[in-house]
Amino acid sequence: MRYIFSFKAAVRFILIILLSVLTANVSLTAQQGSKSLVSQIAVFDIDATPPVGSYIAYNPVKNTWDMGLRARGIVLTGTGKPILLCSIDWIGIGNDSQDEFKRVLAEAAGTTPDRVAVHTIHQHDAPICDFGAEKYLLSKGLDPMSFESTFTRKILNQLADAVRAAMKDQQPVTHIGMGEAEVFKVASNRRIAGPDGKIRATRYTTTKDSALRAEPEGLIDKMVSLVSFWNGDKPLAVLSYYACHPQSYYLTGLPNPDFPGIARFYRQLAVPDALHVHFNGAGGNLGAGKYNDGSKENRGILAERLADGMKRAWEATKKEPLTADMVSWKIEPVSLPPAKYPDNYDEDLKIKGKDQIFLTNSIPKIMWLERCRQGRKIEIGCLSVGDARILHLPGELMVEFQLAARAERPDLLVAMAAYGDYGPEYICTDAAYLEGGYEASGASGVSPGSEKVIMDAIKKLLRR
Repeated sequence: MRYIFSFKAAVRFILIILLSVLTANVSLTAQQGSKSLVSQIAVFDIDATPPVGSYIAYNPVKNTWDMGLRARGIVLTGTGKPILLCSIDWIGIGNDSQDEFKRVLAEAAGTTPDRVAVHTIHQHDAPICDFGAEKYLLSKGLDPMSFESTFTRKILNQLADAVRAAMKDQQPVTHIGMGEAEVFKVASNRRIAGPDGKIRATRYTTTKDSALRAEPEGLIDKMVSLVSFWNGDKPLAVLSYYACHPQSYYLTGLPNPDFPGIARFYRQLAVPDALHVHFNGAGGNLGAGKYNDGSKENRGILAERLADGMKRAWEATKKEPLTADMVSWKIEPVSLPPAKYPDNYDEDLKIKGKDQIFLTNSIPKIMWLERCRQGRKIEIGCLSVGDARILHLPGELMVEFQLAARAERPDLLVAMAAYGDYGPEYICTDAAYLEGGYEASGASGVSPGSEKVIMDAIKKLLRR
């Protein structure tokens, strides 16, 4: 009897252990179900420099520069479908081209187009892409020049291949890093007001007039923001955000990334383990004009100043643990009221149809207007990752939008990537349309009322 009792006790003991293990596993599974433990990141990077003989935005390519153009980004996977962010050293990707880039890259990443954000940094010695503009010009019997799409479609296919390859080499993300620092003597406001409040002069990115350079810096966002992704102590990707027109000088016929690309390159050398991806913020009414008289050496000086801000933001970075459920993506589709356009485009094309600068600056607006007539909406996105909120917006926004977004959530790091869908081009505050000036006149593809539409979407995204 003593032996039987011992055997039963042993069985009971084993059953208790098995039950405890099962209960623990069920509990752990439940915890993991409510809080996914691991995010994943994939990084991609290709050369996006057009060849000699092709066109960039304002003239043909006649040679190459010491540094080419890049198309790079990340694919971030949290609890939902992957989120793809891409930044390209081009002047703009708009209208039908945005649709196609998002569709192709979404397919490559195994996600949906509404979870893809494609931005340009807006360098001027670089390509512009609008497939609808190409089709329109061909239908008029005109040379599409800047909009001829052979090269841009080739780059899109190469990007898709790079994304597919990157998805096979994803790495776990354990931490997010966030840091900010002031950038000194780079950005200045372009709009110089007179005593009556109207804009009396525009301080462009190259300003030879010493009196305009002597004007105050004006309203800018002084900060460069960095969001980094880490696997333990190893940085995997660094995303930087700074608002300013990115030109020192252009119309050279030499594709180049200008001073933001050089600054990015400096930081890539300093932190080689991480892919550095730069985004231009709401810099529609900002430029380096106060600090740039057009001297060629200023390109390097401006790059060093921006890189210095990036360095100090990196040094100020604070890391926090990141779980997959702390990563999310939301969008707000909006309808922006288009600007009023004259109806004599055909007459203009007969006169100026061989003027590349005219076509580059004008035809995308025609495509944008047609999309508005069709009731097409434009998407504003927000990546939430830890305590960072990164807004993704179209066009050349004025800096007031970025500053208002930061003020909306001072408890978080709020960064902004503009120059998404380039169709609307300049997007101004309502006040700016009354003040006049270059941005708010013929350069803007939208009309008063756009400010409320965009700010309502931003507030909704940031308050979620």
